[in-house]
Amino acid sequence: MISITDWQKIGVGVTGFGVFFIFFGTLLYFDSVLLAFGNLLFLTGLSFIIGLRRTFTFFFQRHKLKGTGFFLGGVVIVLLRWPLLGMLLETYGFFSLFRGFFPVVFGFLGNAANIPLLSALFRRLQGTSSMV
Repeated sequence: MISITDWQKIGVGVTGFGVFFIFFGTLLYFDSVLLAFGNLLFLTGLSFIIGLRRTFTFFFQRHKLKGTGFFLGGVVIVLLRWPLLGMLLETYGFFSLFRGFFPVVFGFLGNAANIPLLSALFRRLQGTSSMV
């Protein structure tokens, strides 16, 4: 069993609120205040979950600098009230940063889902990419 600290529980909640505000800001035609608040909550929650040092080392690895630049640049552009451009840059940076996690997620969903069509789709999307 995995033990989760109170700070990590708070981080999950803060990250959840961040994702909610980003989703809600997108639904309200890219409301820049909601998107900016969601971005700040998402990054704060992530640092609560994995810690400041691990967050910093995750974002500033040599092979992830391009994705980090697009993601954090998009956050800054959203904060400067250019929400559409900022979210486009953030989306590209997000997929660039977390590209290695997608096969793991699809593999988990394929094993967890007992629906034959979905599990076949997730197995196909899982691929052979490594997480690192």
